[in-house]
Amino acid sequence: MRRVIGESAVKAGLPPGSLVHVGERKSEQSEITIVDYDPQHFAERVVHSVDECRPFRDTPTVTWINVAGIHDIEALRALGDCYGIHPLVMEDILNTHERPKLEEFESYLFIVLKSLAIDRETVEIEAEQISLIIGQNFVISFEEAPAGVFAAVRDRIRNERGRIRQGGADYLAYCLLDAVVDNYFLVLDGLSGEIEEVEDQLLADPSREMLHRVHRLKRELIFLRKSVWPLREVLAVLERADSGLIREPTVVYLRDVYGHTIQIVDTIESLRDIVSGMHDTYLSSVSNRLNEVMKVLTIWATIFIPLTFLVGVYGMNFRHFPELAWRWSYPLLWAVMLTAALCMLAFFRKRKWL
Repeated sequence: MRRVIGESAVKAGLPPGSLVHVGERKSEQSEITIVDYDPQHFAERVVHSVDECRPFRDTPTVTWINVAGIHDIEALRALGDCYGIHPLVMEDILNTHERPKLEEFESYLFIVLKSLAIDRETVEIEAEQISLIIGQNFVISFEEAPAGVFAAVRDRIRNERGRIRQGGADYLAYCLLDAVVDNYFLVLDGLSGEIEEVEDQLLADPSREMLHRVHRLKRELIFLRKSVWPLREVLAVLERADSGLIREPTVVYLRDVYGHTIQIVDTIESLRDIVSGMHDTYLSSVSNRLNEVMKVLTIWATIFIPLTFLVGVYGMNFRHFPELAWRWSYPLLWAVMLTAALCMLAFFRKRKWL
């Protein structure tokens, strides 16, 4: 959190609409890819200048412009000018700490969401900000790095799988949103596996290491909830948008993505409850283990109390002990002590204290 605030402080004192990249630079250079298609036509190419995007601005075909690497401020400014994107929108695209949101403008919609991935070894969630500009016949997507979350969508367009080539820009936007949301299930699957493993080990061996893993899982789930929860509101507003950019047939598909988001949020809440209960489980396990240790020590101490009494009596320095002159005094004393110890053990077992 301190790092996020420190990075955001770079913009302090600058006028609204100032284009400053806020966040970690995740790619060496920016790459702009154009995919242009309709039911009969498909073209894909990587461009080296924003000027190459201008001919696609007013074409009747669907144009998808994907920008991977948002640190090139001049390229983004030129792209924003080409498509008439408001400077405040461009400012939000460059700020990688934006909360997921939806803003409606006269000729386009602006969406911010988080693409998530999980490191299977460290069980840490890595987030990347995705920004979408949805116009009448174009979609512009902005990624911090070429993460590959949209690879399946690009493959469907190339190979004419599904109805994506027959849909418009709104259906393409739905496909991109759906690709991001589907990736959340992979993150939840990784977290669920780690939670089950920690839960089993916590009951078997409630060590401090397990407690640290519980706190790490709790932190990751808080971050996951913060990234996903606002998306529910974004999709609900997008489903009811009156801008005319979202057609009625696409609303049905957006409703499906909204349902997936609700399912993901419910799963996150369930996992949070489980992880919160793990701390209580840890304390209970430690307490039970301590009670078992104290029970064993108490039983042995109780057994040795009468033995200590007998030894203490015969260890006193008095001259006249009648038993001292008897030949079998020492073996008899041992027999009495062993009998007392065995009787007490039998009594403890009968009462189920052992």
